[in-house]
Amino acid sequence: MPRALSADRDLWGRTLSLLLIGFICYTLPLSVFATALPASEDNQPLLRIEGSNTIGARLAPELVKGLFEAQGLLDIHSEDGTRANEQRVLARQADGRAVVVEIAAHGSGTGFTALSDGSADLAASSRPIKDSEAASLAALGDLRSPQSEQVIAIDGLAIIVHPSNPVAALSVEQIAQLFSGDIDDWATLGGRPGQVRPYARDDNSGTYDTFKELVLAPGGRTLAPRAQRFESSSQLSDAVSSDPNGIGFIGLPYIRQAKAVSVASGDSQPMPPSTTLIATEDYPLARRLFLYNAPQQSNPWARALIDFAHSPRGQAIVDSSGFIAQTVQAVKVNTDTQMPAEYRQLAKQGQRLSVNFRFQEGSATLDNKAHRDVRRVLDYLKQHDKLQNKVVLVGFGDPKSDPERAELLSKLRAMAVRRELAREGVLLREVTGLGSELPVAANDQNNGRIRNRRVEVWVY
Repeated sequence: MPRALSADRDLWGRTLSLLLIGFICYTLPLSVFATALPASEDNQPLLRIEGSNTIGARLAPELVKGLFEAQGLLDIHSEDGTRANEQRVLARQADGRAVVVEIAAHGSGTGFTALSDGSADLAASSRPIKDSEAASLAALGDLRSPQSEQVIAIDGLAIIVHPSNPVAALSVEQIAQLFSGDIDDWATLGGRPGQVRPYARDDNSGTYDTFKELVLAPGGRTLAPRAQRFESSSQLSDAVSSDPNGIGFIGLPYIRQAKAVSVASGDSQPMPPSTTLIATEDYPLARRLFLYNAPQQSNPWARALIDFAHSPRGQAIVDSSGFIAQTVQAVKVNTDTQMPAEYRQLAKQGQRLSVNFRFQEGSATLDNKAHRDVRRVLDYLKQHDKLQNKVVLVGFGDPKSDPERAELLSKLRAMAVRRELAREGVLLREVTGLGSELPVAANDQNNGRIRNRRVEVWVY
């Protein structure tokens, strides 16, 4: 099985560098929602958002409306734009002046193009920015910096079938075979005989980009030419729920009348697209939803919307819109015989927080989301009086030729999180590493190894 040796060297060699990394504080200024923002001139938009249909169809408009409410604006409503999958959110200030935000939802890739040509202030994306996109936007600054890359929600790609389809669980490999045409009859997987009919989002879609990366690319497969393509998530879901032989992939809010199957990756157990498994990003097809902006963003409405999206009020809107909020909660975990004894004991006595810490690729540095999650976890611990001897950190990783090395590296990841929490006065009960135990993804691909390198937080 291939191993990410270079990533291990980076993690091993850079661990000491964590001592030099300052904690990035992302607390939300109270003045953001108290300060009046400018009004529109001649009904022109003050903020333009372009990109992901997953975000733009519902979540972005609801976040804008929430920000408008926080600003005390009146007559908040939306209307269709000039093209399909476009809309305008409008309101007025107390003096009658209009405030207009335009949202175009034609796919994640279009958002980065719009940033480049200046036709949008924020790019909405349902997958991380690509190397080529970051390079083309370098004149605007580093789009991967904490100031530019904002994780506003977690989503999961649900694999959906007709409600009458008896197939209840699929591996990522089987899903790839179904969508590429390598498996063309449901009877092959224990279903009723019938030709498999795949339904997919269009080429501009971040949902499709994520599906290609997580499902098709690992085996070098491509989407079957006969797959039916959709720009609209809702239309795709409705088509699958009307076709007994259909199969599609979709964001969680768009499952609608279809049936979502459980998904397994590598040696992981089949996992349903549940709230907890997606919040921790353990579910094999979990993904992050982003807003990207130029690092030196001068549009006050863009900055206000980003700050609002991260606020408790904004995350409540994320939840009510059908996505997974990043609000930290404690969850009881059921034990099973496949868990290590130490982990089973932890699960019997404690509760797991609904967040995993992950790291920049090939590094022991927490990624942008993890830095914000430090603050979220701290807030939870303070609110529930768990700052002293109530927290256990458990690190995980991918397999190594030397199991002891794998265990040590996994513990070093947990220690990286410990340092961040300790700076804020948290006294840990225990820090441990379980090496390559309990994988959540396949280790024969880089993406899977990255997902397995994680730190869980447990509380007593």
